[in-house]
Amino acid sequence: MATILYVDDDPTIGLLLEDTLQRAGHRALGARNVPQALQTLSHGGIELIISDFKMPGMTGLEFLGLLQEEGYDIPLIMVTGYASIEHAVQAIKAGAVDYITKPVRPEQLEHAVAKALHLARLRRENDALRLEVMQLRNERQIIGESPVMHRLLQTVATAAPTRATVLLQGESGTGKELVARAIHDQSDRSNRPFIKLNCAALPEGLVESALFGHEKGAFTGAIKRVAGAFERAHGGTLLLDEISEMRLDLQAKLLRVLQEQEFERVGGTSPISVDVRIIATTNRDLAAEAEAGRFRRDLYFRLSVIPIQIPALRERVDDIPPLAYRFAMHTAQETRKEVSSIAPEALAMLQRHDWPGNVRELQHAVERAVILSTGSVLLPIHFEGQRFGLAQPLGAAAASGRDVAWRVAVGADTNGHSPDVPTGIVLASLDLAEAETRLIQRALEITDGNRTRAAELLGLSVRTLRSKLNTPREADPTR
Repeated sequence: MATILYVDDDPTIGLLLEDTLQRAGHRALGARNVPQALQTLSHGGIELIISDFKMPGMTGLEFLGLLQEEGYDIPLIMVTGYASIEHAVQAIKAGAVDYITKPVRPEQLEHAVAKALHLARLRRENDALRLEVMQLRNERQIIGESPVMHRLLQTVATAAPTRATVLLQGESGTGKELVARAIHDQSDRSNRPFIKLNCAALPEGLVESALFGHEKGAFTGAIKRVAGAFERAHGGTLLLDEISEMRLDLQAKLLRVLQEQEFERVGGTSPISVDVRIIATTNRDLAAEAEAGRFRRDLYFRLSVIPIQIPALRERVDDIPPLAYRFAMHTAQETRKEVSSIAPEALAMLQRHDWPGNVRELQHAVERAVILSTGSVLLPIHFEGQRFGLAQPLGAAAASGRDVAWRVAVGADTNGHSPDVPTGIVLASLDLAEAETRLIQRALEITDGNRTRAAELLGLSVRTLRSKLNTPREADPTR
């Protein structure tokens, strides 16, 4: 059932329209003129409009233009007389989805309404799909404004339009697959398949079949012919992830495919020609692996036509804030949290960490912080207990020349470790009054005297903090 608005100043036509629409199972709302129609539209819920071409004070064409100006994206069927077919043509050109002629026949009206509602549904599905594609592209967008990332993106833009093989090298978690996707998306193969094969994740005996496919009966369990990654990637891009883990005998077969652009399925005898662009990734130094005999030198040279080194996150510290914001907003949306920002001191803490797990580690840290948060701002305390900040050995931080501001030592060990208190002070005793005073002082120092921010750091209301600041501390006679 759909809610349909009909606009016609002729009561007889109005009754016919209403009766036909209700018989078809729809809810019909009527209006005698444009002002009444606009008033009905303002309440929302209208899925289709049926409008007469000739109305008091305004034509159907003018009404259609007014709807577009007011931002109503609702399909409209125009009703016109036999002698005014040219009006119907004008209406279609102006954006009407269909027209019917007078005298209105019920079966003609039902058919036009069904077709218009079907078109409206397709439009909504198309809009939803377009939004989904945009969101997916945004998620695949490479974030980075640092000089090293600018150079990387320039190399990607240069390499993408070519057919040359690309070797992406970098530590685990740096985003090698994301860069491979960017190369594919910016190439003339973007509308063709992008197939990924993880050479390290497959059992040794299945790698060849996964790459080249197999014929029925080629081995035990091969009950039918199966296309491999090369076949499925025809016309597009094949990403060979962790290429350094591939067996030497398979490396020879891969080299032949790259050179001749053809292969045979496992158990097959007929060569299959393919057009596939290869992108390979590794977290090892492939040149060193080839030098040591653990990787074929000829395959290394064939793969590294365009070598790209993906920088570690510690080499692009300026990119940490925008990355953290991206992960925080995405997680907040998924978990329906109202997180809207990250405190500057929390961002500074994130930038001080070495991130051995790179972007992937940062993503997981931010996701966990969002899940544990209770307010709209991510604070340093929300990252407490993770593998950085308080959990980072102070000696290691000092050795790297970085200032660790977020640490506390209450009865601290020789390394200054304390996993429990989220501030940057050292207490000489466990006296609660002294601890509270020092914590308040430190919070005010960190926030440059901003009591609202200091209260957030301390987990207090501003009123409670103000009360504590205005209450004089009495000396303890027992001390």
